[in-house]
Amino acid sequence: MKEKINENEVVDKVEKTNSMRFLAAFNNIDYALKTRYNFNRSMGFSEAVRKAVAFNYTVRKYEDDLIGYGRLRNAIVHGNDDFVIAEPHDEVVEKIEKIEKILTTPPRALDVVARRDVLLASSTKSMREVITLIASSGYSNIPVVDKKGQIIGVANGQKILDALGKFLLSGGKCDTFLDSVKIEDMLSKVENSDYYAFANKDITVEQALELFHKNSKLLAILVTVNGGAAEKPLGIMTAADTMKMNKILENF
Repeated sequence: MKEKINENEVVDKVEKTNSMRFLAAFNNIDYALKTRYNFNRSMGFSEAVRKAVAFNYTVRKYEDDLIGYGRLRNAIVHGNDDFVIAEPHDEVVEKIEKIEKILTTPPRALDVVARRDVLLASSTKSMREVITLIASSGYSNIPVVDKKGQIIGVANGQKILDALGKFLLSGGKCDTFLDSVKIEDMLSKVENSDYYAFANKDITVEQALELFHKNSKLLAILVTVNGGAAEKPLGIMTAADTMKMNKILENF
């Protein structure tokens, strides 16, 4: 009795050519961009790339490469039957596959960059207590929660220093600021939405980078299950983490 041949195993054993790998990655990128941003499926690849630049950090970083890949795709394929007339170099294939991987299966920030041990400060703590907490922990951005456990802002070392300076310039005394002013009093005078953002647990590294890129004032991104202020934070990312994020994507 002849052993039944598994067609999938046969296909898997066939070594893919560079053109096969290139076209597979190209088509996956094209599909991912148009699906994610609800672009018309008939839109050209280059146009989709240029439109996605406004929304996607990775596309913006590799815009020139992707536009070039669009031209290369047309150069190596002839006719409607995708007949291959040229083979791209190994370096080209490896790079487009890298970009494809980042765009189609990006790493979650919570898994690779967000700090999980989120230190919280009570909104009723004095400025002295908060400053001591920042100094002892080494964290310059500490989420502040009210009595209900809801996050109402972020205690930032530089902003506290600025607030102290203004307090002294207005004639106030240092000890008064440290012991009589509560952290919630200072936060109420700050436009908090400019300085921190919430994100759900599935935010990717590239999405986090995009948030920091679009808002130069952003101090921290707080990650919760659904991205709500009333939820317990699962992780936190600060502007200082952007270099690490870039490195993660570069080596992904």
